[in-house]
Amino acid sequence: MSPYYGPVGESAATIQYERNFIAGDVIVGTAYGIQLTLWANCALFLWKRRKHSRLPMLLLIYMTTMLLIESLFVAVQARTVQFIYIDNRNYPGGPWSFFLASQTAAINVIFYATLFLLTFLSDLLVLWRCWVIWAASGQRSLAWAVITFPIILLAASFAMGTLWTLESSHPNLSMYSALPQAYGTAYYALSLGSNIILTLLIIGRLVAYRRTLLESLPAELASHYISLATVIIESAALYTIFAVLFLITYALNDPTNQVWLAVASGCQQIANLLIIYRLAEGSAWQQDTLSTKTAPIHFKSRETRALSTNIGSFHITAPPASTQSSGPDRESKVEGQRYSAEAV
Repeated sequence: MSPYYGPVGESAATIQYERNFIAGDVIVGTAYGIQLTLWANCALFLWKRRKHSRLPMLLLIYMTTMLLIESLFVAVQARTVQFIYIDNRNYPGGPWSFFLASQTAAINVIFYATLFLLTFLSDLLVLWRCWVIWAASGQRSLAWAVITFPIILLAASFAMGTLWTLESSHPNLSMYSALPQAYGTAYYALSLGSNIILTLLIIGRLVAYRRTLLESLPAELASHYISLATVIIESAALYTIFAVLFLITYALNDPTNQVWLAVASGCQQIANLLIIYRLAEGSAWQQDTLSTKTAPIHFKSRETRALSTNIGSFHITAPPASTQSSGPDRESKVEGQRYSAEAV
């Protein structure tokens, strides 16, 4: 039997927390790499479209701010591992005991603050997307009425999140102490509740739009706006699923909550960037998706042009009549003329 070199004097639950803490840190780094790739692609799209309207620059500022906060969050995660497992490896009770006892350290305060900011700002993006999708029908007052309750939930989550951040960084307390955990559970329940409601509102509205789109578009074009991928991305359902797992395990004080927190946080930022990517390339839902359409489609006999899928209904404009030719000669010229299908 080989000699035992494992930790001494630590409970099995503590060891599990330490293992999941390390696993969560690896997941954070992996998700950060995906976010960097998506950010670069989104930034390129948005920068090329910066002169078209103010929205591209606003989105670029938003996602760059989020990336800076995420970068700080990742750096703090990495520094925390070094702080716990290397700089203070011989702390009485082991690394996890040191982590719980050092919540007033700057890196831990920054950890809670960045996590809170990332979650709240991401919730605002989903709220905005819900409003845009509901306003696409032209009924803006209805869109505002629909998001009123989620706004109240987000305001309440902001208050609870602030208390959670402050209490978790108090001396002799941590996010797993009784009071901070109560605040944290309430905070994530409110945040997750608003996300679930917004997700259902977005999915419900997209399904309701299905009939309208299928009536006015060919099936292959309509599916561009009502596909499964569209529903998942536009509703940020990717984050919601893992946030539910984190909330359950956190409330039950299960060690795997560290992993689900990392997965949920990473998926939240990836979901945001996927939404922005669709906006940047012009395939996401906008306020005028069902009414005013953007680029006209031109059909030419000798030239091929990419078709825009951002259309709802269109008509074919007949070519102008020619006064100088008739018969077969006129017909051959007509075939060479441009036919435009302009958005209505």
